[in-house]
Amino acid sequence: MSETFSLKLAELVATIYPDVDANILSSKIVDAFWPGDRTRRKRGRRPGNSFWSEHDALVITYGNTFVDGAHKPLDLLRDFLHRNLRGTVNGVHILPFFPFTSDDGFAVSDYTAVNPVLGDWQDILRIGDEFKLMSDLVLNHVSSQSTWFNDYLQGKPPYDRFFFEASPEDDLSDVVRPRTHPLLREVTTANGTRHVWCTFSHDQVDLDFRNPEVLLEFLRIMRLHIDNGVRILRLDAVAFLWKEIGSPSIHLPQTHAIVRLMRLLSDYATEPVILLTETNVPSAENLSYFGNRNEAHVVYNFPLPPLILHALLSGSAKYLRKWQAAMPPAQLGCAYLNFSASHDGIGMRPAEGILPQDQIDAMVQAAKDFGGDVSMRALSGAESVYELNITYFEALKGTFEGPDTYQIDRFVTSQTIVMALEGIPAFYIHALLATPNDHKKVARTGMKRAINRHHWDYPQLQKLLDDPESVTATVLGALKARVQLRARQPAFHPNATQFTLQTDDRVFGVWRQSLDRDQSIFALHNVSDQPVGIDPVALNLIEGDAWFDILSGETVNPVGEAIAFAPYQCRWITNRRY
Repeated sequence: MSETFSLKLAELVATIYPDVDANILSSKIVDAFWPGDRTRRKRGRRPGNSFWSEHDALVITYGNTFVDGAHKPLDLLRDFLHRNLRGTVNGVHILPFFPFTSDDGFAVSDYTAVNPVLGDWQDILRIGDEFKLMSDLVLNHVSSQSTWFNDYLQGKPPYDRFFFEASPEDDLSDVVRPRTHPLLREVTTANGTRHVWCTFSHDQVDLDFRNPEVLLEFLRIMRLHIDNGVRILRLDAVAFLWKEIGSPSIHLPQTHAIVRLMRLLSDYATEPVILLTETNVPSAENLSYFGNRNEAHVVYNFPLPPLILHALLSGSAKYLRKWQAAMPPAQLGCAYLNFSASHDGIGMRPAEGILPQDQIDAMVQAAKDFGGDVSMRALSGAESVYELNITYFEALKGTFEGPDTYQIDRFVTSQTIVMALEGIPAFYIHALLATPNDHKKVARTGMKRAINRHHWDYPQLQKLLDDPESVTATVLGALKARVQLRARQPAFHPNATQFTLQTDDRVFGVWRQSLDRDQSIFALHNVSDQPVGIDPVALNLIEGDAWFDILSGETVNPVGEAIAFAPYQCRWITNRRY
């Protein structure tokens, strides 16, 4: 064991668990992450940009998005990836694929098994051999019907100390809540009546990381993921990990220290392991999980979904541009994960302090007008909008003025913006397929988020994809072409230089420059239903270079007439074609 690694590990252990012997616990941590073979560790990786490139793009999907009643869903997923996305995306995030009891996988009942309804570990390994595989480390809570919790109820060690308890008499008024249900759940245990902490639902009971055995168990689970082909670990709901009575119980110092510990282990692993933190909170809080280049390798760019949606609903990029101009570049060795749609609703918390309340209210009304709903979160004595429950495609059915005929163009523009920004683009499967709202699933499950978690009948989907006139084939074809074009442009490296352009409010634009400074791209996107003209001189296109719009194939004169944009037209203007 290298001295540098040992010192860093011991320091982190002492920070998290000051009352525990740091040397003994450090040894247990090493044994948990490298069981039986400490030689699997290598010298720590230095921060750099070699983990990713402009060729990287991910698809986000559930393991059972595709069903046919005959084949394992994971086999159908692999078939879909090969048929439709091979050569377009090189990474896949399979949302929780473990046995579960609720929340579509996020109430895990067994962390060591693949849900047999989906397939088995061999199916996961096959996908991991062919794509960069991301999995969820659901480490804040566990199913109330899990063996862990059943053993807790029966007072069986070590699980009798695995869950966070509080008292109804405790002052919990400052606790930051993503839900409106009561925080504590009363249960009867072998040791008497207890009240367990439930951040997300009463079927999802929060674990107590004050007990080092909980951390050790999750390090073993991390190793299980890695040994089965996972290379990107998504730390689900990590912000809520550490609790303290009388505090907000979010983003506490011990939480950040645990992320640093996991980062240290990842950077010394022989496998190229990347940590992604899932923290759907305002921007400054989210960015804190980069740490000092020693926490997450990647963080979600959570403000993007609501801000892109607002720009396209309002026809103005004013707020999107203002926010983007103030965003810092990712630190060396770090990157943003850019997305618009996900398996959850369109989170509105990251828009707090960016969008005025009247604009948020307008977005809520538009979502309802287009067939969606809204979820709330608890505040002290009140409620606030937490997320819009609607598919991203349907959310762009029109503008604040109502539905129109531009839905496909507007939607493709939303995804094109995601592709152009600094960071790694990720696409939710139902965005790629322009999936409509699933009202039947909402009625069947009683879950608002089910509206965006459709199960496609695989033969029916293939028929749609074989029909070039279908909305599904049209949208997927357009997005694939742009993702493939993007992958050939060095200026779209996730860490390439970015500058936000000050243009007409109806056009959102950024300038990107490749790491070797050889290629520049002016990525411009008309977010309105109006034609717009942009003076090329205002873009400072260098005379003497040949400039091309690689999306349309047109030549652009740096001192010529205004560059014309049709409604929702995007242009990627570059001085080098690749």
